[in-house]
Parts: sequence; structure tokens; C-alpha cells
Amino acid sequence: MNFTAKQIADILGGVIVGNPNSEVNSVAKIEEGCIGNLCFLANEKYKQYVYTTKASAIIVNNSFKIDKKIKATLIKVDDAYSSFSKLIGVYNKMKFDKVGISEKADICKQTIIGDNVYIGAFTSISQGAKIGNNVKIHSNCYIGENVVIKDDTIIFPNVSIYHDCKIGKSNIVHSGAVIGSDGFGFAPSQDNKYNKISQIGNVETSSFVEIGANTIIDRATMGSTKIREGVKLDNLIQIGHNVTIGKNTVIAALVAIAGSTEIGKNCMIGGQTGIAGHLKIGDNVKIAGQTGVNTNIKNGKVIQGPLAFNQKDFLRAYIIFKRLPEIYKTLQKIEKQFTT
Repeated sequence: MNFTAKQIADILGGVIVGNPNSEVNSVAKIEEGCIGNLCFLANEKYKQYVYTTKASAIIVNNSFKIDKKIKATLIKVDDAYSSFSKLIGVYNKMKFDKVGISEKADICKQTIIGDNVYIGAFTSISQGAKIGNNVKIHSNCYIGENVVIKDDTIIFPNVSIYHDCKIGKSNIVHSGAVIGSDGFGFAPSQDNKYNKISQIGNVETSSFVEIGANTIIDRATMGSTKIREGVKLDNLIQIGHNVTIGKNTVIAALVAIAGSTEIGKNCMIGGQTGIAGHLKIGDNVKIAGQTGVNTNIKNGKVIQGPLAFNQKDFLRAYIIFKRLPEIYKTLQKIEKQFTT
């Protein structure tokens, strides 16, 4: 797919310096740019490559000053990094803007399907499902009974969405994700066996949610497991039944959240963090990677540690922990002075 520098500048609201008809068909790092590539310069330490790259066009900040001759066409914008990200988003949307239903898809007659929908081969859509406008469901997906998928959502291959779940507008669900599997609910009996508690709720996601590859979101025992607007989930995350994740919270890979925990808005949770069940995590909380959370956390706290506590206290304690052998030797010397 070819674009001219002028077309890109029009999309970004940028100003062209050089040939407006320069064509690009792919993107590359500025230090590796070749003819036909589009690059960007956001970090001044890469400035030298503007003059040596073979790329056809480069997105730069308006503040960029030309010191010598440049072969590439420049596209000047307010913020090169965010503009490049925006352009990649536009390109990606165009790339995945497929329309049509494969003859090899298995779609129940009672399904409601909107306009400009794409459904790939070997995808199964069950009775009562409602698929909105511009939804893209790629190959080998399973969409259960009465599932609702709202407008402009992309479901990548091999995703399973269980019955009664509701997926919001403009969601992205990556390959291997499972939405609406049973929560981990069992009742112990007197003979030490565990009897399954039926999980009769669902999962509901709001608008602009992204769910990473192989991430699992369990359905609620009753009611809904809720993923609020703008939440971004990395790969390989486990979210337990009846969890609520607040607006614009981001969670890195390998995090596990036990059932019925409520996480506030605008939180950041680092990878390999474990969060116990029935807790309340406030708004604007930051949790460092590999933290273990077993208590409620108030708004705005920054925590870290295997058993989480205030991050500054943890770092002070860790400095002392590294010096324990030295401190122990000092204590032994002092002890000898008092015992001899």
C-alpha cells in the first residue's frame, strides 16, 4: 500500500519540506531506512541518521533545524512520536479493514450481523449472538450463544467468547484470549471433596478495551466481571470472577487477579504481580512488577514487594537487606567485645 508524503502530511496535519510526491510503502528505523521507507525522529541522539538514511520520508518535530542537505522528504509535526503512532494506527486499521463472510464460517440463522462485517473461515457464531457494524472476527474463533459484540471491534484468530458475554465498541481481542470461562468457584465438602459452584454471570467490557494474547477473563458467579473503558491488558493475564477493573487502567503480562477484587481507574500494574481476592485497589495506584498484594490499597499509593508495602519503605529495607551479612559480622564483633 503506497502513500505519498503529501497524503501522510494531510493525515497528520504536517508541513512538507522536500518532494511532496515521495512515495512510501513501509516503515523502518531511521538508522535502517531504505528507499520506500517512512521513518521518524523523536530522539535527538539519532539526529545524525537524518542526513545518512536512504528512507524516502521522515517525520520530525517542528523544532528540528536542518544543518545540511537532506535527501529524504521531511514531514514536520508538533510531536513526531505521537504522529508516527497515529499514522501506524491508521495504516493498521486499513490493513485489517476486511469485509465479507467466509463460506467456511458456521453461523447460526438466529444471529444478527451488522454492516461491513468480516468473519473468517472456521469461525463459529452461536444462536442469539449480535454482531455490530464494522466488526472483524478472524478465523477459528468461537462466539457463544447471546454474545454481543459492538461496533468497530476486532477479534483476532483463535479467540473464544463464551455465552452471554458483552464486548464493547472498538475493542481489540488478541489471539488465544478466552472471555467468559468459568470462575474458580468450588465449595469444600465434609469428605474433603470440592463441589463446583455454577458460574451463571458473564463478562462485560466497555469501549476501547484491548485484551492481550492468551489472556483469560473469568465470568462472574452472578452478575458481571467488568472491564471498564480504555483498559489495556497485556498477554497472559488471569482475571478472576466478579473482578472490576476501572477506566484507563493498564496491566502488564503475567498478572493474576483473584475473584471479587475491585481495581480503580488510571492504575498501572507491573508484570508478574499477584493480587488476592475481595480487595479494593484505589484510583491512580502504581504497583511495581512481582509485587504480592494482600491488603486494600488507598488512592495514589505506589507499592512494591513480595508482600506489598510502601515503595520507599521497601527500597530502604532492601538496601539494609543487601547489607545483612556485613551487619551480622559487625554484631558478632560487638558481641565478642562484651563477652570476653
